[in-house]
Amino acid sequence: MLNFIFKGFGVKVESIKKEVTLYMQLKKLNIVAIGGGHGLGRVLSTLSFMQDQLTGIVTTTDNGGSTGRLRRRSSSIAWGDLRNCLTQLVDDRSVGSQLFNFRFGGQDELGGHNLGNLILYGLGQIQSRPIDSIKLVRRILRVKTQVLPMSESPTDLLAFYPQGKCKVGELSVDDMPIMPKNLLLAPLVKSPEQCISAINNADLIILGPGSFLTSVVPPLLVRDIANALKNRKGRCVFIENIVKENSPASQLTIDEKLDWIEDNVGNLPIDCVIAQDKNVRSERVQVIHHNMANENVAHHHDKAKLIEALDSCVSLMPDDLMPLKPVKKIANAD
Repeated sequence: MLNFIFKGFGVKVESIKKEVTLYMQLKKLNIVAIGGGHGLGRVLSTLSFMQDQLTGIVTTTDNGGSTGRLRRRSSSIAWGDLRNCLTQLVDDRSVGSQLFNFRFGGQDELGGHNLGNLILYGLGQIQSRPIDSIKLVRRILRVKTQVLPMSESPTDLLAFYPQGKCKVGELSVDDMPIMPKNLLLAPLVKSPEQCISAINNADLIILGPGSFLTSVVPPLLVRDIANALKNRKGRCVFIENIVKENSPASQLTIDEKLDWIEDNVGNLPIDCVIAQDKNVRSERVQVIHHNMANENVAHHHDKAKLIEALDSCVSLMPDDLMPLKPVKKIANAD
Protein backbone atom coordinates (compact mmCIF):
# COMPACT_ATOMS: atom_id res chain seq x y z
CA MET A 1 0.00 0.00 0.00
CA LEU A 2 2.79 2.44 0.96
CA ASN A 3 4.60 1.60 -2.28
CA PHE A 4 1.47 2.53 -4.24
CA ILE A 5 0.94 5.79 -2.34
CA PHE A 6 4.51 7.08 -2.64
CA LYS A 7 5.38 5.70 -6.08
CA GLY A 8 3.92 8.70 -7.90
CA PHE A 9 5.99 11.07 -5.79
CA GLY A 10 9.29 9.30 -6.41
CA VAL A 11 9.66 8.53 -2.70
CA LYS A 12 11.43 5.40 -1.54
CA VAL A 13 9.28 3.63 1.01
CA GLU A 14 12.27 2.09 2.77
CA SER A 15 13.72 5.57 3.24
CA ILE A 16 10.44 6.79 4.77
CA LYS A 17 10.27 3.77 7.09
CA LYS A 18 13.87 4.32 8.22
CA GLU A 19 13.24 8.01 8.94
CA VAL A 20 10.10 7.24 10.94
CA THR A 21 11.97 4.59 12.95
CA LEU A 22 14.76 7.05 13.77
CA TYR A 23 12.26 9.70 14.89
CA MET A 24 10.38 7.22 17.06
CA GLN A 25 13.62 6.06 18.70
CA LEU A 26 14.54 9.62 19.69
CA LYS A 27 10.96 10.43 20.75
CA LYS A 28 11.40 7.99 23.64
CA LEU A 29 13.96 10.32 25.20
CA ASN A 30 14.31 13.61 26.99
CA ILE A 31 17.11 15.51 25.25
CA VAL A 32 19.17 18.51 26.36
CA ALA A 33 21.38 20.34 23.85
CA ILE A 34 24.07 22.71 25.16
CA GLY A 35 26.10 25.26 23.24
CA GLY A 36 25.83 28.49 21.31
CA GLY A 37 26.04 30.16 17.96
CA HIS A 38 24.79 28.51 14.81
CA GLY A 39 25.81 25.02 15.98
CA LEU A 40 23.23 24.77 18.76
CA GLY A 41 20.62 26.39 16.54
CA ARG A 42 21.20 23.69 13.94
CA VAL A 43 20.80 20.92 16.53
CA LEU A 44 17.58 22.45 17.92
CA SER A 45 16.19 22.90 14.41
CA THR A 46 17.02 19.26 13.60
CA LEU A 47 15.30 18.00 16.76
CA SER A 48 12.39 20.46 16.74
CA PHE A 49 9.95 17.52 16.36
CA MET A 50 10.83 16.65 19.98
CA GLN A 51 8.95 19.78 21.12
CA ASP A 52 8.73 19.87 24.94
CA GLN A 53 10.96 16.80 25.30
CA LEU A 54 13.84 18.99 24.07
CA THR A 55 15.66 21.73 26.00
CA GLY A 56 18.34 24.08 24.70
CA ILE A 57 20.83 25.60 27.15
CA VAL A 58 22.45 28.57 25.44
CA THR A 59 25.82 30.26 25.90
CA THR A 60 25.40 33.91 26.95
CA THR A 61 28.93 35.34 26.86
CA ASP A 62 28.99 36.84 23.34
CA ASN A 63 30.33 40.40 23.28
CA GLY A 64 30.44 41.07 19.56
CA GLY A 65 28.12 42.54 16.93
CA SER A 66 24.63 43.76 17.83
CA THR A 67 24.70 41.78 21.09
CA GLY A 68 28.00 43.34 22.17
CA ARG A 69 26.73 46.86 21.50
CA LEU A 70 23.66 46.24 23.63
CA ARG A 71 25.75 44.74 26.43
CA ARG A 72 28.05 47.78 26.43
CA ARG A 73 25.02 50.07 26.63
CA SER A 74 23.61 48.40 29.72
CA SER A 75 24.72 45.32 31.62
CA SER A 76 22.74 42.33 30.30
CA ILE A 77 23.19 38.77 29.18
CA ALA A 78 24.05 38.16 25.53
CA TRP A 79 20.76 37.83 23.65
CA GLY A 80 22.00 37.02 20.14
CA ASP A 81 22.44 33.25 20.44
CA LEU A 82 19.17 32.93 22.37
CA ARG A 83 17.35 34.78 19.60
CA ASN A 84 18.97 32.60 16.94
CA CYS A 85 17.99 29.39 18.75
CA LEU A 86 14.38 30.56 19.16
CA THR A 87 14.02 31.40 15.47
CA GLN A 88 15.62 28.08 14.44
CA LEU A 89 12.64 26.37 16.07
CA VAL A 90 10.06 28.00 13.78
CA ASP A 91 9.47 28.01 10.04
CA ASP A 92 12.00 30.43 8.51
CA ARG A 93 9.27 31.63 6.14
CA SER A 94 7.00 32.70 9.00
CA VAL A 95 6.45 36.37 9.85
CA GLY A 96 7.75 35.74 13.36
CA SER A 97 11.03 34.32 12.10
CA GLN A 98 11.51 37.14 9.60
CA LEU A 99 10.68 39.73 12.26
CA PHE A 100 13.12 38.42 14.86
CA ASN A 101 15.88 37.89 12.26
CA PHE A 102 15.47 41.31 10.62
CA ARG A 103 18.71 43.32 10.66
CA PHE A 104 18.85 47.08 10.16
CA GLY A 105 21.12 48.41 7.44
CA GLY A 106 22.95 51.73 7.26
CA GLN A 107 25.60 53.40 9.38
CA ASP A 108 23.40 55.11 11.98
CA GLU A 109 22.88 53.93 15.56
CA LEU A 110 20.38 51.28 14.38
CA GLY A 111 22.66 50.02 11.62
CA GLY A 112 23.76 46.43 12.18
CA HIS A 113 21.31 45.81 15.01
CA ASN A 114 19.08 42.76 14.89
CA LEU A 115 15.42 43.49 15.64
CA GLY A 116 15.03 40.29 17.64
CA ASN A 117 17.97 41.27 19.84
CA LEU A 118 16.39 44.68 20.44
CA ILE A 119 13.04 43.11 21.36
CA LEU A 120 14.65 40.67 23.80
CA TYR A 121 16.83 43.42 25.24
CA GLY A 122 13.79 45.67 25.70
CA LEU A 123 11.82 42.88 27.35
CA GLY A 124 14.82 42.24 29.59
CA GLN A 125 14.59 45.82 30.84
CA ILE A 126 10.86 45.38 31.60
CA GLN A 127 10.68 41.81 32.90
CA SER A 128 12.13 40.80 36.25
CA ARG A 129 14.00 37.81 34.79
CA PRO A 130 15.46 36.99 31.35
CA ILE A 131 13.61 33.65 31.42
CA ASP A 132 10.32 35.58 31.61
CA SER A 133 11.30 37.48 28.45
CA ILE A 134 12.15 34.23 26.68
CA LYS A 135 8.84 32.65 27.75
CA LEU A 136 6.94 35.58 26.25
CA VAL A 137 8.82 35.33 22.94
CA ARG A 138 8.22 31.57 22.90
CA ARG A 139 4.50 32.23 23.18
CA ILE A 140 4.64 34.76 20.35
CA LEU A 141 6.56 32.34 18.10
CA ARG A 142 4.63 29.28 19.37
CA VAL A 143 7.81 27.46 20.37
CA LYS A 144 7.17 24.49 22.65
CA THR A 145 10.83 23.62 23.17
CA GLN A 146 12.42 25.12 26.28
CA VAL A 147 15.22 27.56 25.41
CA LEU A 148 17.19 28.65 28.47
CA PRO A 149 20.20 30.90 29.11
CA MET A 150 23.14 29.20 30.81
CA SER A 151 22.75 31.98 33.40
CA GLU A 152 20.41 34.91 33.93
CA SER A 153 23.31 37.09 35.12
CA PRO A 154 25.77 38.87 32.81
CA THR A 155 29.23 37.34 32.64
CA ASP A 156 32.26 37.31 30.34
CA LEU A 157 35.01 34.90 29.39
CA LEU A 158 38.35 35.46 31.09
CA ALA A 159 41.27 33.62 29.46
CA PHE A 160 44.76 33.08 30.89
CA TYR A 161 47.65 32.18 28.59
CA PRO A 162 51.01 30.46 29.25
CA GLN A 163 52.96 33.71 28.77
CA GLY A 164 51.00 35.34 31.60
CA LYS A 165 48.67 37.25 29.32
CA CYS A 166 45.01 37.69 30.23
CA LYS A 167 42.22 38.40 27.76
CA VAL A 168 38.61 39.34 28.49
CA GLY A 169 35.64 38.62 26.23
CA GLU A 170 34.76 36.17 23.48
CA LEU A 171 36.17 38.36 20.72
CA SER A 172 39.61 38.48 22.40
CA VAL A 173 39.62 34.72 23.00
CA ASP A 174 38.71 34.02 19.37
CA ASP A 175 41.49 36.31 18.12
CA MET A 176 44.32 34.66 20.07
CA PRO A 177 46.58 32.31 18.06
CA ILE A 178 47.16 29.86 20.94
CA MET A 179 44.99 27.93 23.37
CA PRO A 180 44.45 29.50 26.78
CA LYS A 181 45.75 27.51 29.72
CA ASN A 182 42.63 28.39 31.70
CA LEU A 183 39.22 29.78 30.83
CA LEU A 184 36.97 31.25 33.52
CA LEU A 185 33.74 33.20 33.86
CA ALA A 186 33.96 36.67 35.38
CA PRO A 187 31.99 37.16 37.47
CA LEU A 188 31.02 33.65 38.56
CA VAL A 189 27.32 33.04 37.92
CA LYS A 190 24.64 30.52 38.78
CA SER A 191 22.48 28.59 36.36
CA PRO A 192 18.66 28.76 36.41
CA GLU A 193 17.05 25.85 38.23
CA GLN A 194 15.26 24.91 34.98
CA CYS A 195 18.66 24.12 33.38
CA ILE A 196 19.66 21.81 36.23
CA SER A 197 16.26 20.08 36.23
CA ALA A 198 16.48 19.50 32.48
CA ILE A 199 19.97 17.96 32.76
CA ASN A 200 18.89 15.78 35.68
CA ASN A 201 15.94 14.45 33.65
CA ALA A 202 17.84 14.07 30.36
CA ASP A 203 18.40 10.68 28.74
CA LEU A 204 20.66 12.23 26.10
CA ILE A 205 22.80 15.38 26.46
CA ILE A 206 24.36 16.96 23.37
CA LEU A 207 27.40 19.27 23.39
CA GLY A 208 28.27 21.14 20.20
CA PRO A 209 28.85 21.52 17.39
CA GLY A 210 30.30 25.02 17.30
CA SER A 211 33.28 27.03 18.42
CA PHE A 212 34.99 24.96 21.12
CA LEU A 213 36.15 27.82 23.36
CA THR A 214 33.33 30.32 22.90
CA SER A 215 30.23 28.19 22.29
CA VAL A 216 30.71 24.71 23.75
CA VAL A 217 32.86 25.36 26.83
CA PRO A 218 31.25 28.44 28.52
CA PRO A 219 28.16 26.62 29.88
CA LEU A 220 30.46 23.94 31.32
CA LEU A 221 32.20 26.67 33.35
CA VAL A 222 28.98 27.38 35.26
CA ARG A 223 29.51 25.34 38.41
CA ASP A 224 25.85 24.27 38.74
CA ILE A 225 25.85 22.92 35.18
CA ALA A 226 29.23 21.21 35.61
CA ASN A 227 28.01 19.44 38.76
CA ALA A 228 24.75 18.40 37.11
CA LEU A 229 26.66 16.95 34.16
CA LYS A 230 29.03 15.14 36.49
CA ASN A 231 26.05 13.47 38.20
CA ARG A 232 24.05 12.92 34.99
CA LYS A 233 21.94 9.82 34.51
CA GLY A 234 21.88 10.20 30.74
CA ARG A 235 24.54 9.74 28.06
CA CYS A 236 26.48 12.83 26.96
CA VAL A 237 27.67 13.09 23.36
CA PHE A 238 30.03 15.69 21.88
CA ILE A 239 29.43 16.51 18.21
CA GLU A 240 32.57 17.56 16.37
CA ASN A 241 32.54 20.25 13.70
CA ILE A 242 32.50 19.07 10.09
CA VAL A 243 35.30 21.43 9.05
CA LYS A 244 38.04 22.87 11.23
CA GLU A 245 37.02 26.01 13.08
CA ASN A 246 39.00 29.22 12.82
CA SER A 247 40.48 29.09 16.32
CA PRO A 248 43.46 27.53 18.13
CA ALA A 249 41.17 24.65 19.19
CA SER A 250 41.28 23.41 15.59
CA GLN A 251 44.85 22.22 16.20
CA LEU A 252 43.86 19.93 19.08
CA THR A 253 43.15 16.23 18.79
CA ILE A 254 39.90 15.01 20.33
CA ASP A 255 41.74 13.64 23.39
CA GLU A 256 43.54 16.96 23.83
CA LYS A 257 40.15 18.68 23.84
CA LEU A 258 38.83 16.21 26.39
CA ASP A 259 41.91 16.69 28.59
CA TRP A 260 41.51 20.47 28.36
CA ILE A 261 37.84 20.24 29.39
CA GLU A 262 38.70 18.01 32.33
CA ASP A 263 41.46 20.39 33.50
CA ASN A 264 39.20 23.44 33.31
CA VAL A 265 35.86 22.00 34.36
CA GLY A 266 37.06 19.53 36.99
CA ASN A 267 35.49 16.48 35.38
CA LEU A 268 34.92 14.99 31.93
CA PRO A 269 31.18 14.99 31.20
CA ILE A 270 31.46 13.26 27.80
CA ASP A 271 30.74 9.60 27.06
CA CYS A 272 30.86 9.59 23.27
CA VAL A 273 32.06 11.68 20.31
CA ILE A 274 30.42 11.87 16.89
CA ALA A 275 32.95 12.85 14.22
CA GLN A 276 32.84 13.45 10.49
CA ASP A 277 36.55 12.72 10.04
CA LYS A 278 37.24 8.97 10.02
CA ASN A 279 40.75 9.65 11.27
CA VAL A 280 39.47 10.91 14.64
CA ARG A 281 40.48 8.45 17.36
CA SER A 282 40.25 8.55 21.14
CA GLU A 283 41.74 6.55 23.97
CA ARG A 284 39.28 8.08 26.43
CA VAL A 285 35.79 7.80 24.95
CA GLN A 286 33.91 5.98 22.23
CA VAL A 287 34.01 7.63 18.79
CA ILE A 288 31.22 7.21 16.24
CA HIS A 289 32.19 8.11 12.68
CA HIS A 290 29.31 9.34 10.58
CA ASN A 291 28.94 11.47 7.46
CA MET A 292 26.98 14.52 8.60
CA ALA A 293 27.89 17.03 5.89
CA ASN A 294 25.18 18.94 4.08
CA GLU A 295 25.49 18.52 0.30
CA ASN A 296 24.73 22.19 -0.37
CA VAL A 297 26.66 23.87 2.48
CA ALA A 298 29.74 21.80 3.32
CA HIS A 299 30.26 23.15 6.85
CA HIS A 300 26.61 22.66 7.87
CA HIS A 301 25.37 19.48 9.54
CA ASP A 302 22.66 17.83 7.43
CA LYS A 303 19.52 17.32 9.48
CA ALA A 304 18.70 13.79 8.34
CA LYS A 305 22.32 12.67 8.67
CA LEU A 306 22.61 14.25 12.12
CA ILE A 307 19.53 12.35 13.29
CA GLU A 308 21.08 9.12 11.97
CA ALA A 309 24.29 9.87 13.86
CA LEU A 310 22.45 10.60 17.10
CA ASP A 311 20.42 7.41 16.68
CA SER A 312 23.69 5.48 16.32
CA CYS A 313 24.76 6.92 19.65
CA VAL A 314 21.41 6.09 21.28
CA SER A 315 21.51 2.51 20.02
CA LEU A 316 24.82 2.04 21.86
CA MET A 317 23.39 3.29 25.17
CA PRO A 318 23.34 0.68 27.95
CA ASP A 319 19.89 -0.76 28.57
CA ASP A 320 19.74 0.82 32.03
CA LEU A 321 19.97 4.28 30.44
CA MET A 322 17.07 3.69 28.04
CA PRO A 323 13.60 4.65 29.30
CA LEU A 324 11.55 1.50 29.98
CA LYS A 325 8.28 3.33 30.56
CA PRO A 326 6.54 6.34 28.98
CA VAL A 327 8.95 9.26 29.06
CA LYS A 328 8.57 11.81 31.85
CA LYS A 329 8.43 15.14 30.06
CA ILE A 330 10.75 17.87 31.27
CA ALA A 331 8.92 20.41 33.41
CA ASN A 332 8.15 23.36 31.17
CA ALA A 333 9.15 26.84 32.29
CA ASP A 334 5.68 28.06 31.40
